[in-house]
Amino acid sequence: MNSALLLINILVALSILGIGGISVLNNPNRKINRTFFYATVGLAGWVMTNYFSNATNVSYETALLINKLVLAVSGIAVVYLVLFAIQITNIKLLQRLKISIASLGVISSLVTLTSLGVKSIELQGSVYAITFGPLSSVYFLVLLVNVLIIVGSLIIATKRAKKQEKSRFGIMLFSLFATLVLAVATNAAIPYLTGSFAATNVGPLFTLILSIGFSYAIVKHQLFDVRFLVVRSLAYILTLMTLIAGYILVIFGVAGSLLGTENVSGQQIAIYVIATLLFGLSLGPLKRFFDTLTTKLFYRDAYDTRELLDELNKILVATVDVKPLLEQSAKLLQETLKPEFCSFVLTDKEGKTRTIGASKGSLDTEQVHAISSLQLGGVITIEDLPNMHADIRQGLLSRNIALIGVLSANGKGTDALGYVIFGNKQSGNIYTAQDMQVLDIVVNELVIATQNALRFEEIQTFNITLQQKVDDATRLLRSSNEKLKALDETKDDFISMASHQLRTPLTAVKGYVSMVAEGDAGKLTKQQKELLEQAFLSSQRMVYLISDLLNVSRLRTGKFVIENKPTNLAEVIATEVNQLQEAAKSNQQTLEYKKPTSFPELNLDETKIRQVIMNFMDNALHYTPKGGHITVNLKDNDKSIEFTVEDNGIGIPKAEQKHLFTKFFRAQNAKKARPDGTGLGLFMAKKVIIAQGGAVLFTSTEGKGSTFGFTIPKKIK
Repeated sequence: MNSALLLINILVALSILGIGGISVLNNPNRKINRTFFYATVGLAGWVMTNYFSNATNVSYETALLINKLVLAVSGIAVVYLVLFAIQITNIKLLQRLKISIASLGVISSLVTLTSLGVKSIELQGSVYAITFGPLSSVYFLVLLVNVLIIVGSLIIATKRAKKQEKSRFGIMLFSLFATLVLAVATNAAIPYLTGSFAATNVGPLFTLILSIGFSYAIVKHQLFDVRFLVVRSLAYILTLMTLIAGYILVIFGVAGSLLGTENVSGQQIAIYVIATLLFGLSLGPLKRFFDTLTTKLFYRDAYDTRELLDELNKILVATVDVKPLLEQSAKLLQETLKPEFCSFVLTDKEGKTRTIGASKGSLDTEQVHAISSLQLGGVITIEDLPNMHADIRQGLLSRNIALIGVLSANGKGTDALGYVIFGNKQSGNIYTAQDMQVLDIVVNELVIATQNALRFEEIQTFNITLQQKVDDATRLLRSSNEKLKALDETKDDFISMASHQLRTPLTAVKGYVSMVAEGDAGKLTKQQKELLEQAFLSSQRMVYLISDLLNVSRLRTGKFVIENKPTNLAEVIATEVNQLQEAAKSNQQTLEYKKPTSFPELNLDETKIRQVIMNFMDNALHYTPKGGHITVNLKDNDKSIEFTVEDNGIGIPKAEQKHLFTKFFRAQNAKKARPDGTGLGLFMAKKVIIAQGGAVLFTSTEGKGSTFGFTIPKKIK
């Protein structure tokens, strides 16, 4: 077998596979990429099986199998080319029939592997002649129909295509016709006219024309958006090929002609070394040359992303006026990305629009409402707009609008400030993935700048009347403030007076209830004693409530004072726990407190800290259902003491926890469990603990329970 021809076939097959491999590696999840890759695998397989089909140094059975594979592999390759053409042209009729077309093509190709397709082969000279079976005509008919579908779909797509797509389909159509003509000539016409089958050895090599043509359409017009990878790969391949060819020319041409073919001498070695150094030094310039050449050919729309963003940032920091800001930004984007036009369409709260930049890049009110209803964010193509009314979508396309960038603060298109409108590229190319990524960054930066500029514009608009409104409002506020101060003083006086007046009779009620409960007025029944104990607890709660009201009044008047004295905190807690044991038992709850055997005496305001402790435990009892458990803990740490009340009650919703310890606040589930609360207990507890130099402890999970407590340093000055 001809080793040169074998090498050529291998290089052609690898080139075809390389083109398909680049496309599928760029985006393996995209169906059209995979289809094109499978088509290139089939074409490469056809090249290699066709070459080995005329091997005379193998058995008859092997030669027969290889010749059958030539037909089967070529048929499968055409099937994938048909699917690729259907996907790229998007003709609805072919889309509906694609499964039937593919199935028929695969079945007819597999028939060639049986005697119904190929009966036998006979060596005639250096090639094999095939004797076809009864169903071979079906194979060739299906093959012909598939080729006609590819050609017809590309012709239809070319006629329907827009400016930027016509050249893509034209290139693909030209390469397909060239491949078909040359393949038919070498595989059918020449053998028929001359009686020689030698030309069939090179027929499949022309599939490289098809692959190159499709590849050029892909690279040039970004069908798979792999342009950068392919262009740079092509630059390196051309560089290496040039170096290799030059090196071979020097070594085997110049050196051979000058020095002859005798044994290598020192002079030859010197020439080899010099040639190697020269070509090594030429690598950099050659690479730069081919980089520049391929960029000019394939990347006419190239631009420096960093330079674009730097220039945009200069514009954004240079002005805060909406019109010059957006006009300069539109001009920069138009000069860099080279769209036919670039403009901004801003919307206000009333739905009115105004256009800054190119007037033909505007949107009417109906189009703005339609796009806003989709609640899209970022940069989107008109082709990708979902659920769009046909007339709205057609209206945008008729204006040559290709992209819309949504200027939305929340990134979701809701309450959009406006839109950036881009026309089709002047070159006819489509927007690449790099363009989309850069525009996403640009739009995100423009959102903040536009938002600030609109606010500045609003300030300027109202600047004339603002001062008058401020003066009027100031006068009203001063008048209202004087009235509020008077009302506030009256309220504080009332709270203070009412609290004092309530405390006196309540103290008497509490004292008499206590005396009766202790038997001073005669022996009591068990039920009477329980009722009196409940009355005593209720009066005690009233005392705490009145104390809270007085403390709130004192806080506002600056009369809230901490009066520290030596306090046995463990005893204070034990006393309060004992008072609440009956209430816990009546509600079938467990109130547990393990009093420390020894505990340091602290310098505290006993009355106020007792009120805090009572508040935490009282809340735990009220917000823990029957059968619940409340644990009271007191710990002596190294430098501080820690008090906590843990329960397994209703807990506090996470969303409402941030409002705890504020005046008069109560969680929604707490209001339902205890409608009579005031929301002052935790507020005053925090004030007391902080005034004592401590910190509040709090954790809660809704439905599982809460922990309230505090830590206080041992040494309090």
